[in-house]
Amino acid sequence: MRKLSFEEVQSKKPSIEDVANAKRHPIYVILENVRSLYNVGAIFRTSDAAMIEKLYLCGITGAPPRKEISKTALGAEELVPFEYREDAVEVVRELKEKGVQVVAIEIAHGSEPYDKFNYEAPVCIVLGHEVEGISDELMAEIDNAIEVPMHGRANSLNVATCYGIVVYEILKKLK
Repeated sequence: MRKLSFEEVQSKKPSIEDVANAKRHPIYVILENVRSLYNVGAIFRTSDAAMIEKLYLCGITGAPPRKEISKTALGAEELVPFEYREDAVEVVRELKEKGVQVVAIEIAHGSEPYDKFNYEAPVCIVLGHEVEGISDELMAEIDNAIEVPMHGRANSLNVATCYGIVVYEILKKLK
């Protein structure tokens, strides 16, 4: 076994034009008050890898262009469709009017394990502040909540890590 060289990896990548014209997965993502720009960048990068439909940056969540986002996004912030919106509640209401299932990744009453949940396309994943989570106002609009089970003392994962786990589970289940 040998790992591929940098050149071999680069040769396997689709072109920017191919990515721009490719069919995206029916997954929307809302970040409400995610304070770390490095987390936002990592979420952009994972969103590109998963070919999501659109990323909404809401509240205090930073938006490109920012060097801290670019540092972890590695160019994905230029490929992933995104929009800054002050109010995440408005975004959720608009998506629900279009028939989008809205699912919070949050420790909540009645939340289900992420790998047991029945995702329906189109789906929107909502993630919140790294410490305080999703606001009560936004949680009141959510259809369902899921969580990644914790087996140690920590009560949660890093928001970008959690997102990566969940979005790939959704991709698996939507296929």
